[in-house]
Amino acid sequence: MLKVGLTGGIGAGKSEVSRMLTGYGAVLVDADRIAREVVEPGTPGLAAVVEEFGTGILTPEGTLDRPKLGSVVFADRERLAALNAIVHPLVGARSAALERAAGPDSVVVHDVPLLTENGLAPLYDLVVVVDAAPETQLDRLVRLRGMTEQEARARMAAQATREQRRAVADLIIDNDGPVEALEPQVRALWSELERRAAAG
Repeated sequence: MLKVGLTGGIGAGKSEVSRMLTGYGAVLVDADRIAREVVEPGTPGLAAVVEEFGTGILTPEGTLDRPKLGSVVFADRERLAALNAIVHPLVGARSAALERAAGPDSVVVHDVPLLTENGLAPLYDLVVVVDAAPETQLDRLVRLRGMTEQEARARMAAQATREQRRAVADLIIDNDGPVEALEPQVRALWSELERRAAAG
């Protein structure tokens, strides 16, 4: 099994790369999706988040109000650390279970937004960083995700710098251009991952 850590700043296009890799046959462990699962209604995770942040971060239906929680934690590093202390161990346990379920010859791609920030690079056989210039990230967040420039800059500032991410990378995918320029890079990446998996 080859364990790959895939990361990149918000708006860099990491989700698109993970989608392409899944198409080639990678087993995807998506930390963001798992992070949503572990705080669904009725979970111990959601109960712990409510205990820490209060019922004001719930919707009237009792689900987590992500924008409201985001506005609290992305403006305050201590509150973000408190949230991460609840969610990250739960995500880690679920990720490990999914990895164990993959076959021994699998290429397992862990899509981990905060890989750099949390010092997780040593957990993987290889780290792939999807890289884009900050101005590209900002444009995508405002144009494609509907964030204000201020919201987008706050999200970006809460993450590692581009230089910090590149420093932990074994391989870098340049995603400043259109999706057509991304596809051949991901195809080449998959060939390399298969080669490394076969080599053991």
